Amino acid sequence: MSKKNHKYIFVIGGVMSGVGKGVATSSIGLILKSKGFKVNPIKVDPYLNVDAGTMNPTEHGEVFVLDSGLETDQDMGNYERFMEINLKSEDYITSGMVYKHVIERERSLGYKGKCVEAIPHITDEIRRRIERAAEQNGSAVSLIEIGGTVGDYQNILFIEAARVLKLKHPGDVLFILVTFLPIPSKLGEMKTKPTQNAVRQLNSYGVQPDIIIARSSAPLDAKRKEKLAIWCNVPAEAVISAPDIDSIYEVPLNFERDNLGAIILERLGLKSRIRRDTLAKWRNFVSKIRNPKGEVEIAVVGKYFDTGDFILSDAYISVIEAIKHASYKFGLKPNIHWLNSKRFETGDERVDSLKKYDGVIVPGGFGETGIEGKLKVIEYARKNKIPYLGLCYGMQLMCIEYARNVLGLKDANTTEINPEAPHKIIDIMPDQRKKLEKENYGGSMRLGAYPAHLSPGTIAFSAYFGSGNSMLNAKRSTLIHERHRHRFEVNPEYIEKLQAGGLVFSGKSPDGVLMEIAELPRKIHPFFLGTQFHPELKSRPLSPHPLFVEFMKSAQAKKKI
Repeated sequence: MSKKNHKYIFVIGGVMSGVGKGVATSSIGLILKSKGFKVNPIKVDPYLNVDAGTMNPTEHGEVFVLDSGLETDQDMGNYERFMEINLKSEDYITSGMVYKHVIERERSLGYKGKCVEAIPHITDEIRRRIERAAEQNGSAVSLIEIGGTVGDYQNILFIEAARVLKLKHPGDVLFILVTFLPIPSKLGEMKTKPTQNAVRQLNSYGVQPDIIIARSSAPLDAKRKEKLAIWCNVPAEAVISAPDIDSIYEVPLNFERDNLGAIILERLGLKSRIRRDTLAKWRNFVSKIRNPKGEVEIAVVGKYFDTGDFILSDAYISVIEAIKHASYKFGLKPNIHWLNSKRFETGDERVDSLKKYDGVIVPGGFGETGIEGKLKVIEYARKNKIPYLGLCYGMQLMCIEYARNVLGLKDANTTEINPEAPHKIIDIMPDQRKKLEKENYGGSMRLGAYPAHLSPGTIAFSAYFGSGNSMLNAKRSTLIHERHRHRFEVNPEYIEKLQAGGLVFSGKSPDGVLMEIAELPRKIHPFFLGTQFHPELKSRPLSPHPLFVEFMKSAQAKKKI
């Protein structure tokens, strides 16, 4: 049941994909939050996948995991980062979820023998999920991004559901079109016709945009705004200029220069609940980005490179942003260098080339491709005291490298790569093995937030809680909660051997069975640490993740040597 006077804002894409709907939606959410409104952002994916867990990262981008364990689209990460919130499972909707629910309900006679059709049953289910998310969050405004572009067959039913929602709640629903205005190089003029056509297409669905956010390589001039106003039936002041910028974190400030927040509130009949400038901290953050005091060189050694550099930022977007957040805290500009681990295997890249970097990160991944190259990188970083941060698979490989080259277990490996290895340092959990035997791959991992206890006196403990006993007493706990996405764990049979050989497991599950953080003492290495979880998923612009901060502190120290 929809709450009375609850507000709904739908963000729809026009002209082409990739125009920045996710960042625009995140920025609108931040602006509304700064005006005192509780907002729940919702991402709608028109795919028939039930969730994003089985999607290839080089095609779809990063899989973002929520505390609940739901595997979602990378835009959910942008929402969390900009708005500094933890989203719920209800805030993500796919066509697969909707159709699955409707079909299962039909099979159990939930429709009492009626003929079940796309309209109204699919659209009713979409509206029910949107309204339930608002109720679950207790929000004042729901901000719904509909994936894809106007004209896509896949998202028509979601737009239809939004149209019906506006009929039922006149005055409480707003439509924002994020579109693109090209500037053909041979013409040198910004063209509005593609946007005009996109608006006509949206009109054909019975929807009129209230606001147009116009993306382009340059700011819109008054003439272009007037032209769009005339041909798209939108007031000129409701055409928002969104030119290309160096940092996505400038977008909310650019929007506010065109008074987007005030326009949204006026259209919805709302007034700001806060008089002071609550974006002051954000402005200071952006100022640090624009005026760095220095630079830091960070190497990210990964494997999802095969479709070109333009996909890279999508495949590892949370890692990239976590590096940025930690760098900006120290007033540094991060220069991120993408190194393909397969090149270290073939010899096309020499491992001693790593000495020019201030820090090395090996992010998560699956499968055996490029693994031996990553192991060479980890060994070099360990022996040459280059700050190293291993994420998920990066920690597992760190344990394997240590077993091979320090403990002398030359055949050490992970079951994922070699099930017949004599020394399975990393092995699969018994409950996951049962799922895989049944070929049940969707959601067949340890997913979502899990607790871990940290050991005082370690790098990890210092990063989270500080090094003094007073901090420990103030916290009254050594417990942290971090998000996971993996099937394999450090094999309990080798934990004692690894610890006896000098590796420290500074984070463990509350029952002591699962190893969550591995590290070397600082007296041996300035920063050599890996996490079984994904700390990047909880990093925020104004509150960088403590482990990335500690890594960046070590990288900065190396640069000064």
